Amino acid sequence: MGVRHTVTGSPVGDLTLVADGSALIGLYFEGHSRNPRLPSLGPRDDSGFEDVIAQLDEYFAGSLTSFSVELAPRGSSFELAVWQQLLAIPYGETRTYGQLAVALGDPGGAQAVGNANGWNPISIIVPCHRVVGADGRLTGYAGGLSRKRFLLALEEPPAEDLGRLF
Repeated sequence: MGVRHTVTGSPVGDLTLVADGSALIGLYFEGHSRNPRLPSLGPRDDSGFEDVIAQLDEYFAGSLTSFSVELAPRGSSFELAVWQQLLAIPYGETRTYGQLAVALGDPGGAQAVGNANGWNPISIIVPCHRVVGADGRLTGYAGGLSRKRFLLALEEPPAEDLGRLF
């Protein structure tokens, strides 16, 4: 089947999905700040993306908290390790670059983690939006900070009924 792509709409704008065979290798926003490192996105072919599109629709509807899509991101061994850490961040939670660096065994590696995070080729599904600065502030995001805010707000647990607390 080879490398091919499709485009699907979402609440955060059009998303370009790229697959190689049955594995997803890219998910890019319109206006993504870092160009894909692929030589080509391949021809547009809308077949074979139905499952990932259905899961994205469920995620945006608030009914899916964990994706089950075959992934095959392409990157260095360090980038792959960082992206694996991203997959371990639970829905509705965030981590800092420093926390990820510690988890990777390099407490001083927050900047390197941030760079690898920025090159994540499978946005949303590999949840790089769940990584924040050391002070909890939103930092750079290849899809733009407004999209990062949207995704984090989507994943926030419902507000508690304050009446029960008094």
